[in-house]
Parts: sequence; C-alpha cells; structure tokens
Amino acid sequence: MTWVVLAIIVWAGAWYLNTRLANGPLAETRAVKLAVPAIFGLTLIVVWELLVRGLNVPPVILPPPSAIAAKFATSIPILWTDFVQTFVKGALTGYIIGCGSAFIVAILIDRSPFLQKGLLPVGNFIAALPIIGTAPILVMWFGFDWQSKAAVVVAMVFFPMLVNTMQGLADTDQMQRDQMATWNASYWQTLLKLRLPAAMPAIFNGLKVATTLALIGAIVAEFFGSPIKGMGFRISTEVGRQALDMVWAEITVAALAGSAFYGIVALMEKGVTFWHPSQRG
Repeated sequence: MTWVVLAIIVWAGAWYLNTRLANGPLAETRAVKLAVPAIFGLTLIVVWELLVRGLNVPPVILPPPSAIAAKFATSIPILWTDFVQTFVKGALTGYIIGCGSAFIVAILIDRSPFLQKGLLPVGNFIAALPIIGTAPILVMWFGFDWQSKAAVVVAMVFFPMLVNTMQGLADTDQMQRDQMATWNASYWQTLLKLRLPAAMPAIFNGLKVATTLALIGAIVAEFFGSPIKGMGFRISTEVGRQALDMVWAEITVAALAGSAFYGIVALMEKGVTFWHPSQRG
C-alpha cells in the first residue's frame, strides 16, 4: 500500500508543477512547452512502476518499466534487426512507393474528369477495406518477406495521400486561377507556380497521416506471415511465450520510430510551408 500512496503523491506533485508551469508567466517559452509534456511522460512512467509494484501485478499482465528497460538494454541486437526488417524495409519502402504513386495519380486525376468520376469512388471503397482482410491476401501474393509488408503499406497510405493531394489541388480560388489565365499560363505553369504551393499544407497532412499508417500496416502484416524477424513477428511470438517485457520493448521501439518519423515529416512541413498561417509564430 505504501507504493500506491507514493504513486498518488508523485501524481499530485507533478500535476501541481505542470499546472503552475502551463499557467505561469513563462508558459509560452520553448523551455516550458518542452518541459510540460516531458514531466507528464516521466510521471506516467514513475506512477506505472509504483502501481505495478504496489499492487503486485504479475509480469505476464503488465511488467514494470524497469523490467522493460532492462530487457531493452539486453536485446538491442534483436530489436535493431527487427527495426530494420519492419520499419526500413517494409514501412519506409511502402511509404515512399505509396505516397509517391498517390501524388502522381492525383495529378493524372486532376487532368482527367473521367478519372475524377470513376477512380475516386473506387478508391474510397478500397480504402474502407479492413487491413485484417487484405493483409493475408497480399502476403500470399508477394511472399513472406518484407515485400508483402511494403505492399500492405502501399495499400494503406495510397488513398489517404491521394485524397489529401486532391483536396490541396482544389484549394486555390477562381480569382487566382483567372489571374494565371490572364497571364497566358499553361496548365503546368499554373500547377507549379500556384496550385502545388497552395496544396502543400494538405499534402503534408496526408504525409503525416501516412507515417502512422505505414508502421501499423507493416507490423500487422507480419502477424500473417514473416521470416523469423520483424516487430510484428516478435510481438506475436513473445505474446505466445508470455514474455511481455520483450513485447513492450518492441512497442517502445515502434513508438520511438513512429514519433521520430512523424517529427521529421513535420519539420519538413515547417520548412516548406513557412508562409502558411498554421506555421506562423
């Protein structure tokens, strides 16, 4: 019970500290904006540790963070191999192919009213298909190695990226397009000088959504067949062995990789769309 009381004290103290920081005179400074989520995250980890130990939660239900950290430290070669297999080969390759092809198809659809009326409804239907149903089929088509995982990622990121790009290309108003027409600008000049720059916020929205979908798709696809490596393979195998510390270590790698991937795309967005109101200040 002492552990539980200590957890309550830690939570209350961190809540008080974060409230003072968030509502204080320095609330808008970069240091406070970084400190508040960092304190909140550390508090969750400490409270997790204290409650698991205080309530004697079995490790097969929920291991303490200290056990997960120890397993992480002793399993770095395995975790790195799984990371390369799932993220670099499967998720990243599928992300590049899926987002790149969606961008090209969006330009083609923009040029063709027939494709606008014919392809987009079909795309919305395919995008609604659950990954649990499509992943086994793609694994059977492309084999059990990373190629099938990349194919699942392509299927997951293609249509969100396509829809966002199409929405972005339609963001310019009629007056802007008329102005380009008075300058005798061609379609491609209008696209490059006006419509693509205006579409960048929506395009980056699609890219950021796709970062999360890519990693989820690659991991889930490994549940349906994989060589003896990969995050999804390791998670499903270690769950069967009730080695939850290794499962949480893999989840930690996936969370760090996904957050870093999203952050890189967000930094790219900030550099490209610095003029947009959402990036000011």
